[in-house]
Amino acid sequence: MRVTAVVERLSRFAMVGGISAALAVPTAAETFTTIEYPGAMHTRLFGINPRGTIAGFYINPDGSFHGLLRSGEELTSFDFPGATFTVAIGINPAGAVVGFYGTSPGVFHGYLLRRGRFTTIDVPGAVSTRGLGISASGDIVGNYSDAAGKVHGFLLRDEEFTTIDFPDAIYTEALQINPRGDIVGNYQSAGGVFHEFLLSDGAFTSIDFPGAVATGGTLFGVGINPAGAIVGQYRDTSGTTHGFLFEDGTFVTIDFPDPDAVATVATAINPRGDIVGRYRDRAGKDRGYLLER
Repeated sequence: MRVTAVVERLSRFAMVGGISAALAVPTAAETFTTIEYPGAMHTRLFGINPRGTIAGFYINPDGSFHGLLRSGEELTSFDFPGATFTVAIGINPAGAVVGFYGTSPGVFHGYLLRRGRFTTIDVPGAVSTRGLGISASGDIVGNYSDAAGKVHGFLLRDEEFTTIDFPDAIYTEALQINPRGDIVGNYQSAGGVFHEFLLSDGAFTSIDFPGAVATGGTLFGVGINPAGAIVGQYRDTSGTTHGFLFEDGTFVTIDFPDPDAVATVATAINPRGDIVGRYRDRAGKDRGYLLER
């Protein structure tokens, strides 16, 4: 399914989490393509590399989770050996994939899939670990749960783990990392509200869509490309979830252009500016999409 959306430009300015930003919607025609794994109950996409290879996962009617790669028009399913479920989230230019898998209820392990070989990723002392993003150089980001149940972000570089916590947050996860080492993710403030963040050169910046009730959420809702363009999600005052692009100081809302779509999330953006994410229909089914810009 391919549909084209053309929308008119709006302009106004807002101060967003310390960032001065224009709020707009796109002017040029852009092409959306729905991506579904055959027979799946839900298909969710989370990573796209410069070649256009897409990583994600699908859920079967029996509730089983399986990793998913899309190269060209070909969809490939995969599973971590011996796992009860497998989720793929991030992919780098070389095609290395990160995600997480489970072997028992409520316990997750991160993994790296490179050149057909799986490697488990576990933060030392963590109850659960999720691999969520991987850079061109192989740096990996994600989240882990400690013994008290608190969720922290992490960076794995040169076999060394570094914890990432947004100041005073009760929940932090690192989702993607670009070649410059800029990291984006989600955090939850003490009041329970979700926000997205950028960590660049050791400094955190909060990202909030103008007028939104919440920006980001738990797991898989924010991406960044080499130029620093950021995609994510926000919830408006009516409770509707929308995707967004933040580029060159401008926020752009992303909504899948189908009257049956009731929620849209943007999860990753590649160097060309192509975006992947998912949308939900009125029946509650999730479908992946590719937005070519």
